[in-house]
Amino acid sequence: MAIPRNYQGWTILANGFRPFFLLGAIQAALSILIWLPAFYGELKLSSGFAPRDWHVHEMLYGYLPAIVTGFLFTAIPNWTGRLPIRGLPLLTLVIVWLAGRLAVTSSALYPWWAALLIDASFLLLVVLAAAREIAAGRNWRNLPVVAIVGLLCAGNIAFHVEAHLHGSADYAIRIGVSVIVLLLALIGGRITPSFTRNWLVKHNPGRLPAPFGRFDMVVVLVSALSLIGWIVLPDSAITGAGLFVAGVMHAVRLARWAGDRTLRERLLVILHVGYAFVPLGFLINAAASFGWVLPSAGLHAWMAGAAAIMTLAVMTRATLGHTGQALTASVATQAIYLAIIVAAVTRVCAVLAPAHAGALLHVAAFAWILAFSGYALAFGPLLLGLRLRALAVRATTQPVL
Repeated sequence: MAIPRNYQGWTILANGFRPFFLLGAIQAALSILIWLPAFYGELKLSSGFAPRDWHVHEMLYGYLPAIVTGFLFTAIPNWTGRLPIRGLPLLTLVIVWLAGRLAVTSSALYPWWAALLIDASFLLLVVLAAAREIAAGRNWRNLPVVAIVGLLCAGNIAFHVEAHLHGSADYAIRIGVSVIVLLLALIGGRITPSFTRNWLVKHNPGRLPAPFGRFDMVVVLVSALSLIGWIVLPDSAITGAGLFVAGVMHAVRLARWAGDRTLRERLLVILHVGYAFVPLGFLINAAASFGWVLPSAGLHAWMAGAAAIMTLAVMTRATLGHTGQALTASVATQAIYLAIIVAAVTRVCAVLAPAHAGALLHVAAFAWILAFSGYALAFGPLLLGLRLRALAVRATTQPVL
């Protein structure tokens, strides 16, 4: 999606992915840069949340909603045929998102409900805007995606309320994580085999990914049921069994997508690697339900692994495709992928190997900051349009979103 010809405003506000991908990456890097000294007690935050809850909130209800919004507002015009949300309406959403980050980080300075109203208004506006566009375009088949984002909004509200009433937000954390996992299962479960099929047909004919079908719908349904159990009774043996079944089904699903045949194209390989953390998260959380490992290992497999890797995969691909670049991974892009994989693996291992937790946490934090700051530096000029006008837009046969 190049800049519309009749658009005369700032390039950064021409498409939804531009401000939200850039600001989301910067916020993800800065949040971890702040979090590590806060974790060790070397920095005192002004947030009304406990330090752990601030960290989780800013990843789960800060970074991820920005990337989801960038994805939605870029994909919806393709779904509906309508013009993208841009200019002043997009700037308004960006300001509201930034206000939410400031409100949460400084929420100890004023009433808790004020931070809730400021922070929760962003996702509420996103849901209303996305639903309006889909309804106007009569694209009802994608309305469930907006409904799931609405659940994320509800989870954010619950986070503020639960943290205020109980001092921590354990249930709301599990709600938000579950919503993100379902989004990955739905969206990642469609784009990964679709992009893989398109590339294989052109570059490596032979075995192709299984298309989205009944098996995939059953996997999503089983996942939803097991996640509901995880939200309500995370330590139950029944929950553990459900999570285990869902994990095995996701592993089978991933194996059906012919990811082993895409090794020549890193833009595709990274999608398969990121999705591999979805079944891994289910299986580790199943083990945690039986008391075999600490619960945070599975949570980080989903968040630092699946969510972070797949969002960076989509961000890099969409930025290249929608700014007229060739859909292939440069050295810088591959370095970003390597860094986020290292961050995910070491963060999970920090829980599973507590004797080495200190060193692993520092490696994970450094790799995470490198990945997201690397994206901002490498792709920021394209998002800002600084190099766009000097380049001819190159057509591609591969879909972007």
